[in-house]
Amino acid sequence: MTFSIQRLIAALSLTVPLALAAGTAMAQTATPGVLRVTAIPDESPTELARKFAPLGKYLEAKLGLKVEWTPVTDYAAAVETVVNRKIDLAWFGGFTFVQANVRSNGKVIPLVQREEDERFRSVFITDAKSGIAKLEDLKGRTLSFGSASSTSGHLMPRSFLLAAKINPDADLKRVSFSGAHDATIAAVASGKVDAGALNISVWEKFVADKKVDTSQVKVFFTTPAYYDYNWTVHADMPADLRNKIQQAFLALDPATPEGKEILGLQRATRFVATKPENYVGIKAAAENAGLLK
Repeated sequence: MTFSIQRLIAALSLTVPLALAAGTAMAQTATPGVLRVTAIPDESPTELARKFAPLGKYLEAKLGLKVEWTPVTDYAAAVETVVNRKIDLAWFGGFTFVQANVRSNGKVIPLVQREEDERFRSVFITDAKSGIAKLEDLKGRTLSFGSASSTSGHLMPRSFLLAAKINPDADLKRVSFSGAHDATIAAVASGKVDAGALNISVWEKFVADKKVDTSQVKVFFTTPAYYDYNWTVHADMPADLRNKIQQAFLALDPATPEGKEILGLQRATRFVATKPENYVGIKAAAENAGLLK
């Protein structure tokens, strides 16, 4: 009996440190060994999945984890999945990050943003024959935003309208929500609405891909710059894993074939570190517009 106990103690003395070391080496996520990722649905589900596929493979190689892409139905769902730790890493807009930060009592952390997100902008578009040439011309007309929780498709365009003394709910004939930036372009192009407000990045991609005829649909106002999108995690994620994820994004290099493909799909020149303080202006705009509850 004594011999058996001694052997057990000896075995445990070797096994426990090894198990602890393995536990430290294995990235700790809500689902062990798996990094669950989502994004606000600001584009079609197929486009979001296409854009993420190479990035997911890259993260798997860098982190030594299985990466699972989990689409969500709307912006609110993206916020709740992170707040409730059903998702480990999420692509948020500035406003959805603020919403998640408020909902979690400050328990979410933005890790990186594209360099472009330090000076992001929205555009207002209209039919070239509509007669709309400036924001003031929207009075009495119809306008489509994207999602109600979109930074670049709703919050900031609304904020700049209010700054121009235009109340969308009182001064426009009708305000609608398309749900996504590409849907806003379609609504304007088809004549469903007189004008639309959306993410400048999506607009520029549609123009570059010749998916919109700029002789038929034009930009009539571009907003001043503001901070926008970021990749966010819950604060309960171990600091070591947070750092590995951040460093993986920062290491993406457009000079390499892999980096060029991933950055191109993400519409980024490179990723840079970010911090909660960058989104103070977004929070103030949301409070001023009565959109933060």
